[in-house]
Parts: sequence; structure tokens; C-alpha cells
Amino acid sequence: MTEDTDIAAPRLRDVPNWLYLLREFEALYRHGSPGGSKLIRAHRKKVRDALSRLLACDPAIAMRAPASKPVVAHMSRALDMGERGAMQGMARALREVRADLTWEYGYEKVPKALGQKYAYCEVAGPLGPVKSADLILGFVLFAPNTTYPQHSHKEIEESYISVAGAWSENDAAVYAPGSLILNKPGDEHRITTGEFDPCLLAYAWVGSHEKLAAPGMKLTATRKARREQGI
Repeated sequence: MTEDTDIAAPRLRDVPNWLYLLREFEALYRHGSPGGSKLIRAHRKKVRDALSRLLACDPAIAMRAPASKPVVAHMSRALDMGERGAMQGMARALREVRADLTWEYGYEKVPKALGQKYAYCEVAGPLGPVKSADLILGFVLFAPNTTYPQHSHKEIEESYISVAGAWSENDAAVYAPGSLILNKPGDEHRITTGEFDPCLLAYAWVGSHEKLAAPGMKLTATRKARREQGI
């Protein structure tokens, strides 16, 4: 007689903390205002529909090994700020899973200074832990006084929603918690954060299965580098 040692992977509904976190995303994209923008309204619907399909299929949970980065030293402060503001539900849900997050850079080469002040974690997507092929959800954490260099995402539509901290994109405005910023595929954008507090952003990516599985993240070359390359 042999004992069956195969154990089925837990499903999303078996792990309430991850389910509640995704429901916070669902609430943001269902009830948040598009501010009169047809493009933002359409993007919200894409995210909402993909997330509804994901929740309905009760996907498997495939936990990765937790990993930290230097910027995670600012996480407690960011969550404290989030729990006192407009995004308290998201901040509280994220706190419950923070020990299981896999923080990473996403680039083959990261400038040394940026490596101390930035990292992201994926909570739903091809890298999981909640498996999703046509939607990526996650968080980006920035230290105070950070400049996240110019970059874009080919064939990927992206939105950020502020959870904690003040920030700007392309020096256009200062965004407070609850604000949503949409970047269409190919849009160049640069992020800067406030002088004294960290900034925590929730993000959503929508695109083809193939592109989300291999986004090929690259920072835009500086003017000096383009001159040296003859571009």
C-alpha cells in the first residue's frame, strides 16, 4: 500500500488574504471615477473585466519565495500612511500579505542608485502568486526623493493608482492617494517622488498573453547614451 503524497495547489478562495487583496483592486477599478476621460473609462473596463474573469475561475495559488530589496525598508511607513488615507482598504489588505511578497527590479541592468530606491512586486500575473495570463496586478514602492527614469511599455497598457505618498509623472502635476494615471502603450513616462515620504503605487497592466509573459522592460537611453550610440 502506498500513500498518495500529491497535494493539490490551493485555490484563491482557500487563501483569503490574497482574495481580499484582489477584491480591493476590483473595487478600485469598478467604483473609481474616470474623471470624464473615455480612455480611462475604457481602461478601467478592460482591467475590471479581466479581473472578474480571474476571480470567477478561482485560480491556483503558486507561491514564490519571498524576496526583499533595499527600498522595502520604507514599506512600513508607506503602509502606515496608506492606512490613514483614502486607500486604507488596499493598504490594510496589502499588509496582511507583505511577508509573502517577492520584490524585484524587472530590468537586466539597474542603475546602482535606483536599486536602492525602487522595487516592484507582482501579485497577479504570469509570475503569480495568483496566476493570470491577460492581466498583471502589483505594487511599486519608491523611497523618498526618487527619480524613476524615462521608460515606456511596448504593447502594454498601464495604470497606476496611488496608495500612499505624493508623486508626479513627467513633471505634469502632483498626485495624491486615490489618483489614477493611465499610460497607453509606448507612452514615455518618468516618475518623481516627494522629498520626505515614500510612495506606494498599485499598478495594472493589460496586453496580450505573450507580451505580459515577457514584457522586456528597458529604461529609455539618456541623451548622452544616444549620442554615443549615434542615435
